[in-house]
Amino acid sequence: MHAVPCVLCGSPSFDVVYPATMDAGAPLKAEAFLCTAGDYGNHLPIVRCRVCGHFYTNPRWTAEEILSTYEDVEDESYVREEGGRILTFRRRLKEMERVTGPAAGRSLLDVGTYTGVFVQEAVQRGWNAVGVEPSRWCVDLAHSRGLTVFQGTLDSPELRGRQFDVITLWDVIEHMDDPSAEIEKATALLASHGYLVVHTMDIGSLMAKIMGSRWPWFLGMHLHFFSRRSLSDLLRRSGYDVLKAQASGRYLRLGYFTRNLATLFPFPGKLLSSIVRALRLGGIPLRLNFGDLMTVYGRKKV
Repeated sequence: MHAVPCVLCGSPSFDVVYPATMDAGAPLKAEAFLCTAGDYGNHLPIVRCRVCGHFYTNPRWTAEEILSTYEDVEDESYVREEGGRILTFRRRLKEMERVTGPAAGRSLLDVGTYTGVFVQEAVQRGWNAVGVEPSRWCVDLAHSRGLTVFQGTLDSPELRGRQFDVITLWDVIEHMDDPSAEIEKATALLASHGYLVVHTMDIGSLMAKIMGSRWPWFLGMHLHFFSRRSLSDLLRRSGYDVLKAQASGRYLRLGYFTRNLATLFPFPGKLLSSIVRALRLGGIPLRLNFGDLMTVYGRKKV
């Protein structure tokens, strides 16, 4: 563990908003970094920068420790729940194309693509899409599906010298040790007037304020918590015109939703989960939008 300044403004001054609820001295395990990890409420100290107001975890693991852990991730649960992810990404592609225009064979890079579901759906809509992902297991799975996914990060040698019309980060920026530096790397890979699409949790949302310390997105693997304003400001400072910032929903299977609900609210969650199992309703897709997930669209300035 080491102390870090605010990556958005550089200030070392902060106030602790939510004290740590996890053992910072425990060994870092890949299981805690799974996309489907349900360790709600189990997190490092969450602080707020006294200068710019950004929320982030401090102290935390080093960037090297974090990347090494993500490289070891294996997530069978994600594969079982891919039906909901497919529906989610199909809807997000349609929403994205209202901003970027249709695919028309243009190039797209999906950062932190995991098993490549978004790449798969983008290809089917006519994008020349590739992905990059640190997890070796996820990359092997993507390759078995015939997808072009590179193992690594935005520093991967396979990306050097390439230019993309669109770069997407779906639920990724909150996991990055230094979002400002990663956005800079993405910008270097974007063509002139290219689009950057960033999706993450919105700590400025009404739901986040109502839930307080029980907000389910406070997880050990989440290092940064943006609001629409702070994320939009980051993109503007990084050389983008912010075109749109909106709340975004997602699809989950009913069984998956009730199991996760039981982690947050044991009695009603377990009761609902039992009913869903008994009636065999677990596979029904639910579209959920609590207003605490957002997508921000930026267009690179010349």
